Amino acid sequence: MATNVKSAEELKALVGSHLGYSEYRTVTQEQVNLFADATGDHQWIHVDPERAKAGPFGHTIAHGYLTLSLVPVLLGGVLHVKDVKMGVNYGTNKVRFTSPVPVDSEVRAGATLASVEDVPGGVQVALDVTVEVKDAAKPSCVAQVVFRYYF
Repeated sequence: MATNVKSAEELKALVGSHLGYSEYRTVTQEQVNLFADATGDHQWIHVDPERAKAGPFGHTIAHGYLTLSLVPVLLGGVLHVKDVKMGVNYGTNKVRFTSPVPVDSEVRAGATLASVEDVPGGVQVALDVTVEVKDAAKPSCVAQVVFRYYF
């Protein structure tokens, strides 16, 4: 269940808190292929299931940046900031791809609110996020993502 907040003050009160986990979402070969088309990264470990069977992972895997690009949609199930005029993805402070995401696996995100800083018209929020494959030993992506919310 998502954490719901209505103000910058409520966000600030949650700094240091783990906000919860998203629902699991399946990463499909179709998504991987579309991402490969969009980015021009058609490396066989992503798009060639037959060749990938003999590769280092035994199957195709999602691109690291595809995994990272799922963070905003996954975080939608973790944190809802209500009554904002606009929210923007402001970037990342650090990203690591620590374990592959096999195609057809389920991923979820967990988040801890790292910081909230005032900016003109709103706040800048940094979240420590882990993207996990269901039943995997370690996370697939660890990142600090930054959003701005304007009230």
